[in-house]
Amino acid sequence: MPSFAQTHSRVTSYYVLQDKQDILQQLVHAARWKKPVLIVPALASEFTDPENRPVFENIVAELSSAKYLAHVIFGLDQASEKDVHTCIDICQKGGLKNYLIQWNDGPAISGIYKMLEEDGGFDLSRRGKGRNVFMGFGVAMALGATCVGLLDADIKTFQRRQLDRLFYPVLVHNYPFSKAFYARWNGQRLFGRVKRLLLDPLLLSLKRKFSEGSEEKMLRLVDFLLSFDYQLSGEVCLDMWLLRKMRYSLDWGVEIFTLIEVFRKASHVAQVEFTRKSFDHKHQRVSTDDPKSGLHKMSLDIIQTLLHALIVEEGLEVGEEFFRDLALTYESIAEEIIKKYSDNAEFNNLNYDRDSEESMVYEVLSRAIVQTADHLSAPSHIAEKMLRLTATYDVFKPFVDQGLQQTILRLEEKLKEESLEVRHLPSWERILWKLPEVSAHIVDALEEDKQRFK
Repeated sequence: MPSFAQTHSRVTSYYVLQDKQDILQQLVHAARWKKPVLIVPALASEFTDPENRPVFENIVAELSSAKYLAHVIFGLDQASEKDVHTCIDICQKGGLKNYLIQWNDGPAISGIYKMLEEDGGFDLSRRGKGRNVFMGFGVAMALGATCVGLLDADIKTFQRRQLDRLFYPVLVHNYPFSKAFYARWNGQRLFGRVKRLLLDPLLLSLKRKFSEGSEEKMLRLVDFLLSFDYQLSGEVCLDMWLLRKMRYSLDWGVEIFTLIEVFRKASHVAQVEFTRKSFDHKHQRVSTDDPKSGLHKMSLDIIQTLLHALIVEEGLEVGEEFFRDLALTYESIAEEIIKKYSDNAEFNNLNYDRDSEESMVYEVLSRAIVQTADHLSAPSHIAEKMLRLTATYDVFKPFVDQGLQQTILRLEEKLKEESLEVRHLPSWERILWKLPEVSAHIVDALEEDKQRFK
């Protein structure tokens, strides 16, 4: 069952100690006064590809017994009209009654995106899971949801009771937010490389630096992120009050940015052990030589999101030596963590390629930290040279007297922010204030598609 075990800082942890027989009844009872909705963002390939389809079919079949859900929203990306019919067919054969299709490429939902861009001025040009989930939240609000859960469409080992555990803290115990955690392994080898090899050692490196420098404000945020057992899980549940106030990320930094927003806007939250068994879903390639794809791109997005939050939004002051020390500390801590995982894998008779893990740290992840640092510190280097040049030669004195150096410093600050720019969407609270009619248009769009696929 999801059993209360401990409270770490602001995060209450629920661990699965034994099966709780009446959890489904408790959720059904709580749902009488609440309207829980589940969002399942999916690419068309996740249910049309013969290799992926059994995974999707299992998820649908398991969801058919989640009687406490008012709606299950399937947000479909890169889907043709034929693909939508395929998804509907799977839902009907799987016995799922309360599903809705959010066809992002269809004319009805495309019209909502166009309204948000043209009438609201919101940039939604970047396609992907972030935009899909963002629209799913809007659909859930338009349907009157009181809490919303997220579930990935590629979980090979999904069972309904895992979802029950995710919703339990929010529906039954009234937490504003819960997040799933689980061990990333398949019974033979360890996965979760970005969490194990990048995020944990990076956060521990930041904690060490902030502890040495007495940066209490930054330390509180880092400690909050470290208190989650698996920060990068995509399975979360939020109550509507929190969901309306949160901003959203459109790239691979979405999970870490969500936790940062939760830190800022919620006082006490929960994490729930999804399963004690092996947990498996689709894996990304490392893409060592391609920073625009795979785990390489994911790592850059996560680093950029985290440093943007600390430096641009929280006001952390850093110099060039900060990033140099951070990269060195990161490598040292990553080495220690790799040894621990190697020893643990040997003890449990798991396959573990220590050379490959070390290679990923040095050839991809450490370089990603330095690369992000270069983007941030480049404006400072340029400004320093220009200030020295203009102060050294008398030919610049008339321009200096007119404020040239102040202009250079202002430009440096602007370029510094732009170099770490992370595109975040505003909260739905802000969107609804600017476009109060958008919820009605979303309902009309859903009805239009419902009639289209009768």
